[in-house]
Amino acid sequence: MTIQERALDAHRRLAAVIEDLTDEQVAQPSVLPGWTRGHVLAHLANVTVALAGQAEHEGTRVEPYPGGRPARDAAIEAGAGRTAAEHRAAIADAAARLAKAWAGVRDWDTPVFYRDGTLIGTAYGVWREVEIHTRDLDLRPVTWSVEFCDHAVDFLSARVPDGVRLGLVSPQRRWTIGEGEDVTLTGAHTDLTAWLAGREPDGPITGARPALKPWP
Repeated sequence: MTIQERALDAHRRLAAVIEDLTDEQVAQPSVLPGWTRGHVLAHLANVTVALAGQAEHEGTRVEPYPGGRPARDAAIEAGAGRTAAEHRAAIADAAARLAKAWAGVRDWDTPVFYRDGTLIGTAYGVWREVEIHTRDLDLRPVTWSVEFCDHAVDFLSARVPDGVRLGLVSPQRRWTIGEGEDVTLTGAHTDLTAWLAGREPDGPITGARPALKPWP
């Protein structure tokens, strides 16, 4: 499965998770401080549209969010209060727009504004956003694939503090990040990755967790 297929599949699974979402649930807190589920859903629709725009403007470097971070934050606040049905429609429309935009890409190595990277990087960005924020909705238990955890651990490796050689050990994988004093954490692969992403794991993690650097 290509990264583009993985990202679109994550959107299909998100749609299944929110299929029976109620207006009451939308207004309830997510696991992210200060954000309701409505904030998470608005962000998911908006970031999908933003990254679709990077493909729609292939060959021209445009900001994902015209107006930058303030405009991004204002759009999330404006969309957070949608009804459950409106959130479902917004996310479905965004995913359809993304699929259409990606179908027209000529060169996935085309430079883009997003993270000063390339179009293929936007596909990884959608994958991360949808997988992680689906879990943040706290609607049902979410287990990430080992392949997603491989990518997420690599992306988030910059969070490991200096002077630490961090081992993340699960039954499926062992990841080693950094150089320095050995620190080993043991748990399920989703829990270890969730911790590295700044989320509270669902299951136990053994070992002394170091303080992490900011999100890269």
